[in-house]
Amino acid sequence: MSLTMKNANRLRRGLLACFALVALLSAACATAQKEGEIAERRVPLPSNATQTNTNSSGIISAEGGERAGRNTESYSKIDENPFLEVARAPLSTFSIDVDTASYSNTRRFLTEGRLPPKDAVRIEELVNYFSYEYPQPTGSTPFSVTAEVADCPWNAQHRLVHVGLQGRRVASENLPPANLVFLVDVSGSMNGPLRLPLVKSSLRALAEQLTARDRVAIAVYAGTSGLVLPSTPGDRREEILAAIDRLEAGGSTNGGEGIQLAYRVAGENFIKGGVNRVVLATDGDFNVGVTSETELVRLIEEKRGGGVFLSVLGFGRGNLKDSAMENLADKGNGNYAYIDSPAEARKVLGEQVGGTLFTIAKDVKIQVEFNPRLVAGYRLIGYENRLLRDEDFNDDRKDAGEIGAGHTVTALYEVVPAGQRVENPGVDDLKYQQQQQQSSQPTGGANAGELLTVKLRYKAPDGVESQPLNVGVVDSKAAYQNASENFKFASAVAEFGMLLRDSRYKAQSSYEGVLQLARASMGADLRGYRSEFVRLVETAQSLSARGMTN
Repeated sequence: MSLTMKNANRLRRGLLACFALVALLSAACATAQKEGEIAERRVPLPSNATQTNTNSSGIISAEGGERAGRNTESYSKIDENPFLEVARAPLSTFSIDVDTASYSNTRRFLTEGRLPPKDAVRIEELVNYFSYEYPQPTGSTPFSVTAEVADCPWNAQHRLVHVGLQGRRVASENLPPANLVFLVDVSGSMNGPLRLPLVKSSLRALAEQLTARDRVAIAVYAGTSGLVLPSTPGDRREEILAAIDRLEAGGSTNGGEGIQLAYRVAGENFIKGGVNRVVLATDGDFNVGVTSETELVRLIEEKRGGGVFLSVLGFGRGNLKDSAMENLADKGNGNYAYIDSPAEARKVLGEQVGGTLFTIAKDVKIQVEFNPRLVAGYRLIGYENRLLRDEDFNDDRKDAGEIGAGHTVTALYEVVPAGQRVENPGVDDLKYQQQQQQSSQPTGGANAGELLTVKLRYKAPDGVESQPLNVGVVDSKAAYQNASENFKFASAVAEFGMLLRDSRYKAQSSYEGVLQLARASMGADLRGYRSEFVRLVETAQSLSARGMTN
């Protein structure tokens, strides 16, 4: 072989090596770009799904994820509400829930091409993610109550009861002044595109809503805590945004120390008659210092007595401590949202900032009494971790949920009409109780035609004594096709939740059925949330058809 041919071969091999190196670098850049863009991505049909598993403790493990290593996301275990016989349990009592974290977290799983673990799906939070535009309240009551009854779409033998609360809307110029403290987790666990960058987007969205009457401070914690921005008037936007831009992640987490600092700053700048609130932004991975959830809850309960409430914004994946964050928000008289994209940040802290931060009624409890003449049994769909004892309803010492300005709250009951058998898996039929029920059924009376009565108790934001509100509900025997759009869409979302949970009570539920119901009840959908729901259902249907399990 000549020297010229050898040189040509060397040149050819060199060029091939260069091409290979360029290809590798291009692939790496594409991967990095994809990870950076994931926060804005909107529900594509999945192409390479990974499987997520859940063990009995509620800790999920999943292939892939934001960071390498073991996946330690945690969710409180949910045992679905069973059907109850009215003869044994005529009352159903629970606290309202305005949290929406489960919906956006479920969306995150589906966007990534995975079905969510069952315990990540809290059906009431899926339903309450959407606004249903119930009638505005009249008089001095801070919210209205609406009830509707129609056929149950997944079980033709049953009826579905839809109860809706509509909080009074308050124009932004009429909101009271706010004293806010952003408490930001900047520990090492907050690295990654779905974490601190999204926190900054969320804080910017909230900063844009502030006025000169408002005050805002930014505290951080990571091993030690500190004040990045002292309490500052809300119209000094450049200072606020500059402080947000300076936030960087690194170190381990001492959540307890940071919360103590935030409450101290909020107390020093307390506005009487205003909104006084700590907004905690974290993945919930408290791994240094006050690590006990019980200790944190005790701290937050102590501080809420002084009138400073708590909202929790969850971020990230792989080590998301959903159970801890939900509990902290509940005990702090606040709400819990999961932020999976800048769009969700704008929704929670921009479009719906009044409902997120401004409480119009606290300790709101619902108690439903069923008429045994018309109802054999019932099942509350969702709200498993909001159940109260019947005697708690009239006990003003018992804490319950809050409703914000303009918020809607929806609850659904699946009802077994009188004369039908109530399925109670694991329990044999009781022959003597059946005889007693038949002999003791009422035969008439002023309220004989009512299917049920919805009773509520609530307090003013600064009140200590609850106010009652009762609404009787009559079943007009409406067919499902004649139900309202609100009824149809809420039932579609509930059915979707039962499918994701593989509920023992899903009956004839199907993804195709959910899609038909949702598409027929889109309403105006000005912001596209219901259209996005349809895409999520299509994604879940595709994953389910391919044999992916949760």
